[in-house]
Amino acid sequence: MPITPYLFFEGRAEEAIAFYAGAIGAEVTMQMRFREAPDPPPPGVLPPGSEERIMHAELRIGDATLMVSDGGCAGAAKFAGFGVSLPAHDAAQAQRHFDALADGGAVQMPIAPTFWSPAFGMVQDRFGVLWMIGVAQEGA
Repeated sequence: MPITPYLFFEGRAEEAIAFYAGAIGAEVTMQMRFREAPDPPPPGVLPPGSEERIMHAELRIGDATLMVSDGGCAGAAKFAGFGVSLPAHDAAQAQRHFDALADGGAVQMPIAPTFWSPAFGMVQDRFGVLWMIGVAQEGA
């Protein structure tokens, strides 16, 4: 049974979806706004004007699914204590993904050979999500 990460962007999910589509080829396979929900949240649960925010979306990245939402639309997402691992086919693809995710973000560890990968790096994207990008070691 796979485990699927679910990221709450607190008002920036639509921006994040567009960014990930361009940066790493994420494809939206499902998306629902709060106004489209069969049972909308009770009054007062979300800030006024949240009707157009993303209640739930599913992105396909390679063979994996990433779920995203605007959550409670609180305005400031807090991503800490985890990272999203993004495997690459080769060092060139790893570098492309790394550079794209680094746009507006912060490099934590530049792409370089390690004892476990011919190309591995870590970058925190513009939303604060930590991405660990690497190529599997041959024979691993």
